[in-house]
Amino acid sequence: MWLQVDARSSVPMYQQLVEGVRLAVARGDLRAGDRLPSVRELASAMVINHNTIARAYQELEREGLIEVLRGRGTFISQTPAVARPEERREEMRESLRKLVLDAYHLRMSQEELESMLRSQWKQFDGRRG
Repeated sequence: MWLQVDARSSVPMYQQLVEGVRLAVARGDLRAGDRLPSVRELASAMVINHNTIARAYQELEREGLIEVLRGRGTFISQTPAVARPEERREEMRESLRKLVLDAYHLRMSQEELESMLRSQWKQFDGRRG
């Protein structure tokens, strides 16, 4: 299955699902208009409580990455507008602050951290359409 979760992870399962869908879109595995499994289908396939799947879908819909069309299904948004862009940027700043703090305590140089960031960025560069 294209989406996986690790029950032993400290990251909540719903958040792992959100990140998994984000990653699949960024990689091009999921494209605008692609239908996602229903909450029940995905819960059954992954053997996860349907409330966990529903919470992940709600988060993805709130972010504007997916659209739920009542009676038709759940789809990757045709025009993924970033919901709450300023709030999302602030969340990113906080994530970066934590990343820099971790790098500092690992005694990494700024150049090493920047190199790692560039390497990760290259995985997604050019895949935006």
